[in-house]
Amino acid sequence: MGIIETDKPSYAILLVDDEEVFRKRLATAFVRRGFTVHEASDFETAMEVLREVSPDMALFDLRMPGRSGLELVAEAKALRPEMRIVVLTGYGSIATASQAIKLGAIQYLPKPADVDEIIRAFAQDGGMEVATSEELEPPSLARVEWEHIQRVLADCDGNISEAARKLNIHRRSLQRKLFKFAPS
Repeated sequence: MGIIETDKPSYAILLVDDEEVFRKRLATAFVRRGFTVHEASDFETAMEVLREVSPDMALFDLRMPGRSGLELVAEAKALRPEMRIVVLTGYGSIATASQAIKLGAIQYLPKPADVDEIIRAFAQDGGMEVATSEELEPPSLARVEWEHIQRVLADCDGNISEAARKLNIHRRSLQRKLFKFAPS
Protein backbone atom coordinates (compact mmCIF):
# COMPACT_ATOMS: atom_id res chain seq x y z
CA MET A 1 0.00 0.00 0.00
CA GLY A 2 1.53 3.31 -1.02
CA ILE A 3 0.49 6.92 -1.08
CA ILE A 4 1.94 9.40 -3.53
CA GLU A 5 0.94 13.02 -3.05
CA THR A 6 1.57 16.37 -4.65
CA ASP A 7 1.10 19.86 -3.19
CA LYS A 8 -1.72 20.75 -5.63
CA PRO A 9 -5.37 20.34 -4.57
CA SER A 10 -6.64 17.30 -6.41
CA TYR A 11 -8.91 14.37 -6.76
CA ALA A 12 -7.91 11.24 -4.87
CA ILE A 13 -7.71 7.94 -6.74
CA LEU A 14 -7.14 4.36 -5.65
CA LEU A 15 -5.18 2.24 -8.17
CA VAL A 16 -5.55 -1.51 -7.70
CA ASP A 17 -3.45 -3.73 -9.96
CA ASP A 18 -1.25 -6.71 -9.13
CA GLU A 19 1.30 -5.77 -11.82
CA GLU A 20 3.57 -3.44 -9.86
CA VAL A 21 5.42 -1.85 -12.80
CA PHE A 22 2.15 -0.94 -14.54
CA ARG A 23 0.60 0.37 -11.29
CA LYS A 24 3.65 2.52 -10.48
CA ARG A 25 3.67 4.03 -13.99
CA LEU A 26 -0.01 4.89 -13.70
CA ALA A 27 0.55 6.35 -10.24
CA THR A 28 3.34 8.58 -11.51
CA ALA A 29 1.23 9.74 -14.46
CA PHE A 30 -1.73 10.56 -12.19
CA VAL A 31 0.50 12.47 -9.76
CA ARG A 32 1.86 14.53 -12.67
CA ARG A 33 -1.73 15.48 -13.44
CA GLY A 34 -2.34 16.65 -9.87
CA PHE A 35 -4.06 13.61 -8.35
CA THR A 36 -3.48 12.18 -4.89
CA VAL A 37 -2.78 8.49 -5.46
CA HIS A 38 -3.35 5.49 -3.20
CA GLU A 39 -2.13 2.09 -4.38
CA ALA A 40 -3.00 -1.52 -3.67
CA SER A 41 -1.98 -4.79 -5.29
CA ASP A 42 -4.89 -6.99 -4.22
CA PHE A 43 -8.44 -7.11 -2.86
CA GLU A 44 -7.51 -7.13 0.85
CA THR A 45 -5.08 -4.21 0.61
CA ALA A 46 -7.59 -2.22 -1.44
CA MET A 47 -10.28 -2.73 1.20
CA GLU A 48 -7.83 -1.59 3.92
CA VAL A 49 -7.17 1.61 1.97
CA LEU A 50 -10.91 2.18 1.44
CA ARG A 51 -11.56 1.83 5.18
CA GLU A 52 -8.86 4.44 5.93
CA VAL A 53 -9.42 6.99 3.15
CA SER A 54 -12.27 8.02 0.91
CA PRO A 55 -10.94 8.41 -2.64
CA ASP A 56 -13.10 10.17 -5.22
CA MET A 57 -12.46 7.43 -7.74
CA ALA A 58 -10.86 4.01 -8.17
CA LEU A 59 -9.31 2.02 -10.99
CA PHE A 60 -9.53 -1.75 -10.47
CA ASP A 61 -7.82 -4.49 -12.44
CA LEU A 62 -10.23 -7.32 -13.22
CA ARG A 63 -7.85 -10.22 -12.62
CA MET A 64 -5.77 -10.32 -9.46
CA PRO A 65 -4.51 -13.06 -7.18
CA GLY A 66 -7.23 -14.00 -4.71
CA ARG A 67 -10.54 -12.21 -5.07
CA SER A 68 -11.36 -10.60 -8.42
CA GLY A 69 -11.84 -7.01 -9.44
CA LEU A 70 -15.58 -7.64 -9.86
CA GLU A 71 -15.82 -8.69 -6.21
CA LEU A 72 -13.86 -5.57 -5.32
CA VAL A 73 -16.31 -3.36 -7.26
CA ALA A 74 -19.23 -4.81 -5.26
CA GLU A 75 -17.50 -4.45 -1.87
CA ALA A 76 -16.11 -0.99 -2.62
CA LYS A 77 -19.51 0.33 -3.76
CA ALA A 78 -21.08 -1.06 -0.58
CA LEU A 79 -18.47 0.75 1.53
CA ARG A 80 -18.17 3.94 -0.57
CA PRO A 81 -21.30 4.29 -2.77
CA GLU A 82 -20.30 7.76 -4.02
CA MET A 83 -16.94 6.60 -5.40
CA ARG A 84 -16.61 6.39 -9.20
CA ILE A 85 -15.02 3.12 -10.35
CA VAL A 86 -13.46 2.14 -13.67
CA VAL A 87 -12.49 -1.48 -14.34
CA LEU A 88 -9.36 -2.04 -16.41
CA THR A 89 -8.42 -5.41 -17.84
CA GLY A 90 -6.42 -7.25 -20.43
CA TYR A 91 -9.04 -10.01 -20.42
CA GLY A 92 -12.13 -8.20 -21.57
CA SER A 93 -15.43 -9.78 -22.50
CA ILE A 94 -18.97 -8.50 -22.92
CA ALA A 95 -20.13 -10.60 -19.97
CA THR A 96 -17.57 -9.18 -17.52
CA ALA A 97 -18.07 -5.63 -18.82
CA SER A 98 -21.81 -5.96 -18.30
CA GLN A 99 -21.29 -7.44 -14.82
CA ALA A 100 -18.90 -4.62 -13.83
CA ILE A 101 -21.45 -1.98 -14.86
CA LYS A 102 -24.25 -3.78 -13.01
CA LEU A 103 -22.10 -3.84 -9.87
CA GLY A 104 -21.54 -0.08 -10.04
CA ALA A 105 -18.53 0.62 -12.25
CA ILE A 106 -19.02 3.62 -14.53
CA GLN A 107 -16.74 2.32 -17.28
CA TYR A 108 -14.83 -0.77 -18.41
CA LEU A 109 -11.57 -0.26 -20.35
CA PRO A 110 -9.28 -2.78 -22.05
CA LYS A 111 -5.53 -2.77 -21.37
CA PRO A 112 -3.38 -1.13 -22.42
CA ALA A 113 -5.14 2.14 -21.63
CA ASP A 114 -3.26 5.37 -21.09
CA VAL A 115 -3.90 7.80 -18.28
CA ASP A 116 -5.76 10.26 -20.50
CA GLU A 117 -8.19 7.51 -21.60
CA ILE A 118 -8.76 6.59 -17.96
CA ILE A 119 -9.35 10.21 -16.95
CA ARG A 120 -11.81 10.64 -19.83
CA ALA A 121 -13.64 7.53 -18.60
CA PHE A 122 -14.00 9.08 -15.14
CA ALA A 123 -15.06 12.43 -16.58
CA GLN A 124 -17.58 10.80 -18.93
CA ASP A 125 -20.26 10.52 -16.26
CA GLY A 126 -20.07 14.30 -15.68
CA GLY A 127 -18.75 13.91 -12.15
CA MET A 128 -15.47 15.71 -12.71
CA GLU A 129 -13.78 18.21 -14.97
CA VAL A 130 -10.17 17.52 -15.79
CA ALA A 131 -7.89 18.50 -18.59
CA THR A 132 -5.92 15.70 -20.16
CA SER A 133 -2.50 16.20 -21.62
CA GLU A 134 -0.50 14.58 -24.34
CA GLU A 135 2.87 15.10 -22.64
CA LEU A 136 3.54 11.42 -21.87
CA GLU A 137 4.78 9.11 -24.58
CA PRO A 138 2.75 6.01 -25.39
CA PRO A 139 4.41 2.70 -24.50
CA SER A 140 6.86 1.37 -27.06
CA LEU A 141 5.89 -1.52 -29.29
CA ALA A 142 8.43 -3.68 -27.44
CA ARG A 143 6.74 -2.81 -24.12
CA VAL A 144 3.26 -3.65 -25.44
CA GLU A 145 4.60 -6.97 -26.81
CA TRP A 146 6.26 -7.79 -23.47
CA GLU A 147 3.04 -7.04 -21.53
CA HIS A 148 1.02 -9.23 -23.92
CA ILE A 149 3.48 -12.10 -23.51
CA GLN A 150 3.26 -11.74 -19.72
CA ARG A 151 -0.57 -11.88 -19.83
CA VAL A 152 -0.58 -14.98 -22.04
CA LEU A 153 2.04 -16.64 -19.84
CA ALA A 154 -0.06 -15.88 -16.75
CA ASP A 155 -3.11 -17.40 -18.47
CA CYS A 156 -1.05 -20.54 -19.06
CA ASP A 157 0.03 -20.69 -15.39
CA GLY A 158 3.67 -20.14 -16.37
CA ASN A 159 3.76 -23.03 -18.86
CA ILE A 160 6.15 -21.75 -21.55
CA SER A 161 5.30 -24.46 -24.10
CA GLU A 162 1.57 -23.77 -23.86
CA ALA A 163 2.13 -20.00 -24.00
CA ALA A 164 4.33 -20.40 -27.09
CA ARG A 165 1.56 -22.38 -28.81
CA LYS A 166 -1.02 -19.69 -27.97
CA LEU A 167 1.34 -16.96 -29.20
CA ASN A 168 2.13 -19.00 -32.31
CA ILE A 169 5.90 -18.70 -31.83
CA HIS A 170 8.61 -21.26 -31.18
CA ARG A 171 9.20 -22.13 -27.52
CA ARG A 172 12.87 -21.10 -27.74
CA SER A 173 11.92 -17.72 -29.22
CA LEU A 174 9.55 -17.18 -26.30
CA GLN A 175 12.25 -18.18 -23.82
CA ARG A 176 14.67 -15.66 -25.37
CA LYS A 177 12.03 -12.92 -25.10
CA LEU A 178 11.37 -13.83 -21.46
CA PHE A 179 15.05 -13.65 -20.55
CA LYS A 180 15.20 -10.05 -21.71
CA PHE A 181 14.28 -7.36 -19.21
CA ALA A 182 10.95 -5.64 -19.61
CA PRO A 183 11.33 -2.81 -22.13
CA SER A 184 10.65 0.70 -20.85
